Amino acid sequence: MPAIRYALGLALALAAALVHAQSYPSRPITMVVPFPPGGIADITGRPLAASMSKTLGQQIVVENKAGAGGAVGMAHAAKQPADGYTVLMALSSIVIIPEADKVNERKPTYQVADFAPVALISADPTVLLVPADSPWKTLQDLINDAKSRPGKISYSSSGVYGTTHTALEMFAQAAGIKLLHVPYKGGGPAMTALLTREVDITAQAPGVGDPHVKAGKVRALASWGGTRLPSIASIPTMKELGVDAEFYIWSGLFAPAGTPPDVLAKLREAARKAAREDPDFAKAMAGMNTPVAFREGADFQQFIEQDAARLAKVIRGMGKVE
Repeated sequence: MPAIRYALGLALALAAALVHAQSYPSRPITMVVPFPPGGIADITGRPLAASMSKTLGQQIVVENKAGAGGAVGMAHAAKQPADGYTVLMALSSIVIIPEADKVNERKPTYQVADFAPVALISADPTVLLVPADSPWKTLQDLINDAKSRPGKISYSSSGVYGTTHTALEMFAQAAGIKLLHVPYKGGGPAMTALLTREVDITAQAPGVGDPHVKAGKVRALASWGGTRLPSIASIPTMKELGVDAEFYIWSGLFAPAGTPPDVLAKLREAARKAAREDPDFAKAMAGMNTPVAFREGADFQQFIEQDAARLAKVIRGMGKVE
């Protein structure tokens, strides 16, 4: 009898899972963006949500849940039911924050293993920005000044151990300089801080920084890319200038670990159609000067693991940050 009851229970569970997958989605889906409006996760997530909604036949509602460099929103998403009705639009900070928790000997807010990768959407090198009237005309000007005034030149970031914090610390380590970190609650506020002269420099994804460069409000000194960015081809890479720093802000879609495979497949299909077939999504990404870099499944998982290993070295070099 116990064996029969076990077999019956298993059959019922499998049947329920099949029905769920076949009917999914039957109600709106929440896309958690762990940063405020205006940052790269937000301006990528919103057109992606709109495009995927068309394929899935249900609205994907964007919910900005900012704080602690993205940790608040990511921890929130990790705790949601693994039923496909919560997805996370994350940046590369998703692999940085658990390593930072380890360095600071504190209980992790979440683990990367708490999520199932759905799809990589974009991967852009960060760009170092200064106000248009800044006295620094070149990256070397900035480095020379920073060496003469250690810890006096300030920079804004999306939060402690966030993507832009990590990028600028990577630059500082490679250039042998010390900068003053001023964290904000996301890339949008960090960009505003530069525009309002609250800080001296910042780092941003091209999609956030380019409009301000074109408007003549800020100047780009260098990018963290392996090659020059087509949208600002006149701007050299740090490696060209002798600074061994290469960093990318990538955006990816995740679901809570344990989400049924058939549900993940539907989410991946919708993301794939957005990335490869939807002209509205292509137009939105082109408007941000952000090329689509779509990967899914095992390919995306391998990308995450490689990036996590590289960034862990930088975080360990940064050490404890209050």
